[in-house]
Amino acid sequence: MPREKVVRIWDEREVVYTPKRWRYLWEKREKALKIMGRLAQFDPQLYGSVARGDVRRESDIDIFIPYRVPGYLIELALEGLVSRRKIVMATPWHLIKGVIEIGEETTVTFPLIDPTDRELEFYRWGGALDLWGVKTNERVPGVNKKLILIIPTEKGHIEREVVGRESEVAKILGVSVDIVTERVHVLTRRDSIGRTGIYINEEVPDWMSFEEALKVIADRDPNVRKKVRERGGI
Repeated sequence: MPREKVVRIWDEREVVYTPKRWRYLWEKREKALKIMGRLAQFDPQLYGSVARGDVRRESDIDIFIPYRVPGYLIELALEGLVSRRKIVMATPWHLIKGVIEIGEETTVTFPLIDPTDRELEFYRWGGALDLWGVKTNERVPGVNKKLILIIPTEKGHIEREVVGRESEVAKILGVSVDIVTERVHVLTRRDSIGRTGIYINEEVPDWMSFEEALKVIADRDPNVRKKVRERGGI
């Protein structure tokens, strides 16, 4: 799917959901609930559009584990569902993550090194919801890939532009102003110079654990090796 570009909206606007859009949301929530139920002991978080509510038919279901867990425990919990396993790192300065793909639209992501508070804030920025919140049909505010703040309402959601409202957005999301300004900078820069790619995006072979695959990468890459030494992970 092509990456969505940042858009500008000059006034707040309300979006009222159609019955079809509500159906897409609840269908994706039902799928998320089944996966999160299997992962309940790891405090799974649903994040992104399915947590906020502003879904489309092609929206992915993204689930995140907020602390380091041995990969095999997550795989055991998801036994019979795993279709693909990857190690991903956006840049040499970002979190190293294990990614488990389930079917075509669901991913479970978990840190392979100890995450920082700033790295966890990234998920609250996009909107994050715990298992209880999903069970009780809660929706949360968050910012989409177009840099629009989504605030859920009973009829749908309200949209507000983030640029120029960084402090207000930070307060609504419960994150630091720093993460807001950083994300604004990253996303607007990508639009001006194009996507710069991802530092690591490697499939983990069936016969290898996530931790073994990370060691192979760390042995050849000094940036990864330094990160692992600083924050554990192998």
